[in-house]
Amino acid sequence: MTSRKDYTFPHFNIVLFEPEIPPNTGSIARLAVGVGASLHLVGKLGFSTDERAVKRAGLDYWKHLDLHYHDSLAALWAKYPDGRFFYATTKTARLYTDVCYKPGDFLVFGPETRGLPADVIAANPDSTITIPMTGIMRSLNLSNAVSVVSYELVRQMMPKQEAFI
Repeated sequence: MTSRKDYTFPHFNIVLFEPEIPPNTGSIARLAVGVGASLHLVGKLGFSTDERAVKRAGLDYWKHLDLHYHDSLAALWAKYPDGRFFYATTKTARLYTDVCYKPGDFLVFGPETRGLPADVIAANPDSTITIPMTGIMRSLNLSNAVSVVSYELVRQMMPKQEAFI
């Protein structure tokens, strides 16, 4: 029988620009705690993250979250001028698996209903990434997309662990 093992994860940053749907942000916060990532909430939020709202939502892991708030993407960039930022969008051909991620990288995701602003994508064409999918769907659910890209970063940088037998 195998048992749960504590893993050492590389540090990285998940950025949500103007997230709109509380359960998505809650799921992403849980993921961030689970992999040791920092979560950055940028701009106007579509919900409250005050103590009362978090408690009512049953987010018992919220106290473990390394959470940062920024008024705008410009404020985030100014605070981390040497940061490497990757922008998730459906408007690029570069797959998220084609990037060689490094500790401290920032994975940036836009709001659920509209994605990242066109000017952000246009200004950063060499830093855009996408998740492949059929043309039937417009995009994946935000929390699913963040999970997919985050675990690719973890996969690339996590030290080899001994296998379970």
